[in-house]
Amino acid sequence: MKKLIFSIIFLIGLVGFAQTNPVNTSIDTTNIRIGERLLYKITVDGINEIVFPKLQNIGKVEVVEEFKTDTIKNKLIHRYHLTSFDTGQFIIPKQQVLINNKIFYTDSLLINVATVAVDTTKQKMFTIKPIVEEPYIFDDFKPYLWWLLLLLAVIAAGVFYYLRKKNIVIFERKPAVPPFEEALQKLKLLDKKQLWQHQKTKEYYIELTEIVRAYIEKEWHIPALESTTDELHEFMLDFIEIKKLPTNKQTAIRLHKLLQEADLVKFAKYTPVSSEIEMHRNEAEQLITALKPKTEKTDEVV
Repeated sequence: MKKLIFSIIFLIGLVGFAQTNPVNTSIDTTNIRIGERLLYKITVDGINEIVFPKLQNIGKVEVVEEFKTDTIKNKLIHRYHLTSFDTGQFIIPKQQVLINNKIFYTDSLLINVATVAVDTTKQKMFTIKPIVEEPYIFDDFKPYLWWLLLLLAVIAAGVFYYLRKKNIVIFERKPAVPPFEEALQKLKLLDKKQLWQHQKTKEYYIELTEIVRAYIEKEWHIPALESTTDELHEFMLDFIEIKKLPTNKQTAIRLHKLLQEADLVKFAKYTPVSSEIEMHRNEAEQLITALKPKTEKTDEVV
């Protein structure tokens, strides 16, 4: 009789304890396939100060995602997405939940993880594909680059030595055209362009004066291309004064006049008639001839 009473009291205590546990645990399914997710949910009755467990991977069961806590009808719900990549039966053990600084536990749950069934009678079988080779990139050839450059250098040195020994000239350097001949060639090319005959008078005078200036600079090393008309005139007079130019002041005056009249065409929009243009063309050639060295220069003029 005493044993019966003790058993009844014990059962009543257990029922009372179960009723006082505010934590409920559930999953949306107990059977999943490899890689599928299931929803693990912890529900706590009442709005209290609660600390839900921070789930880590549980053996073969992995935690995929943890959601924020929701409040529904005076209940707090915390959800987790779980999965597994192994087949078999696995237990989600009890988890500790802290409510108002008191420890409560969830129920342990059993889940089944099955393989994905493949019907080989319906699934078409494919042959094994060959290994796909990756395309070559520049880095694949880097180790050989320096060897290739070294080989080319050795070959170049050998060819150079052979040609030098045989006295074979690879690149024959053309003799430089004297400034005077170069200037006359440029004047002839300018005539062939027929610029002023096609209403390009300004362009014609620009090229004509540049030919004269370039000749003076190359032949006598006077900064004619960068100088203004008046500055060049002063340079010419100074060089004539110190006898660095084999000509007289009259030549410098004629050059100054030619450049001044050309400046009117280039900058003042003056339009000369054909007779003037031909006269300026002839004057340019005569000035170049007048400034030609009388004898072969032995000393370079500075």
